Amino acid sequence: MFKSEKPFGSFSVNDLDKAKEFYHTKLGLEVQPRISDEGVKLLELHIGGGSKIIAYCKDDHEPAKFTILNFPVKDVEKAVDEMTSSGIIFEHYDSKRLKTDNKGISRDGGPTIAWFKDPSGNILSVTEENKMQNND
Repeated sequence: MFKSEKPFGSFSVNDLDKAKEFYHTKLGLEVQPRISDEGVKLLELHIGGGSKIIAYCKDDHEPAKFTILNFPVKDVEKAVDEMTSSGIIFEHYDSKRLKTDNKGISRDGGPTIAWFKDPSGNILSVTEENKMQNND
């Protein structure tokens, strides 16, 4: 049924201008402001492989309590260092299920991964691409 369609994801933010600045300047994504057929302002975030994700403003936005977008990278440590130097702050966790080091990187119990938030509080991550491959 959906084989001929190109799916896309979407999420809400509380400020489109701050989102545009963050996703374009801090993360280096191509960002295009758009207006939907219903007249709603939104942003198209162009990510790898020709895919896009839509960010739309919602007055009563509540940040997702889970990771909404993962960015595969070859080296999480290098990505974290570069992103930290550009002002991105990584999350730190210290629970039974999840622990991160002093840089905010989780290195055991799954892929090497580090989480950070966008200006609206949505959770994003960088994760090592070689550890995300399906081994079927």
